[in-house]
Amino acid sequence: MIGFSKSLALEGASRNITTNVIAPGYSDTAMVGAVSPEVLSQILKTVPAGRLATAAEIARGVVFLAADEAGFINGITLSINGGKYMA
Repeated sequence: MIGFSKSLALEGASRNITTNVIAPGYSDTAMVGAVSPEVLSQILKTVPAGRLATAAEIARGVVFLAADEAGFINGITLSINGGKYMA
């Protein structure tokens, strides 16, 4: 998906169409909530923030990239993961 979005970003840039990716980390969702407490505890040890993301935190990234003020941001992957995968 990341490679595909970069291709779309190149194709759409001249027409003021931006394409970006949101890469969420472990989030407080029903799927993650189904994980046993022991496994979740081990997962959280790998997240520098020490907690799960909220849906609102992920949504704020989406709203930011969709805003006119982000019109020059194109072809990026916004990782919202509490620092788990720092590059």
